[in-house]
Amino acid sequence: MAEQTHVLFVEDDDVIREATQLALERDGFAVTAMPDGLSGLEAFRADRPDIALLDVMVPGLDGVSLCRRIRDESTVPVIMLSARADSIDVVLGLEAGADDYVTKPFDGAVLVARIRAVLRRFGHAGGPAGGAGAGNGPETVDGGVLSFGDGDLEIDTEGMEVRRGGTPVALTPTEMRLLLEFSSAPGTVLSRDKLLERVWDYGWGGDTRVVDVHVQRLRTKIGQDRIETVRGFGYKLKA
Repeated sequence: MAEQTHVLFVEDDDVIREATQLALERDGFAVTAMPDGLSGLEAFRADRPDIALLDVMVPGLDGVSLCRRIRDESTVPVIMLSARADSIDVVLGLEAGADDYVTKPFDGAVLVARIRAVLRRFGHAGGPAGGAGAGNGPETVDGGVLSFGDGDLEIDTEGMEVRRGGTPVALTPTEMRLLLEFSSAPGTVLSRDKLLERVWDYGWGGDTRVVDVHVQRLRTKIGQDRIETVRGFGYKLKA
């Protein structure tokens, strides 16, 4: 029997917490449900779940702050839940290190689909969905290492490691998949919709702010000028 995926769910509304926990358990997940951020942090450290669902507005330690604390310790996937599709809530959650967000009220089937999409993404971080551009690839060094910018940026596609100026760079699995997607076709413009499809596994239209915030986070780690914005079209990695 396959081991259950363990979900940490932090939600202060009793009705939503209990109903969502039951729905997730019916879909085969093991769920630890907590009513506030501090107990959620304790549960995270004690149980080391496979994924965390964090409501933005929880007492004690709000969801965004909890996400930051989790991200300081782990690359476990995080989905933020918000009662508002407010731009500030969404961006703050993503900037804190969340991989995705869902707006409440949500359909249980939609939430499960988003959880499974994130888990698939984390379970298959070994390469991008798209193929590399012909005749436009980076220099390949020994051991499957891609080199950009005269060797300043190196991507080990087998060991899933990134180095900048010889120094290791810590990326979340989502950031790694995004970088791998760019590195598969350097110099080629990739639209936000295409990145949502390939990196976030969205078979439907999604919020492109997810892409924008993750690109900005990636830039801070590999160099602000390494990924170029092409206005009206998307982004490209400089070859």
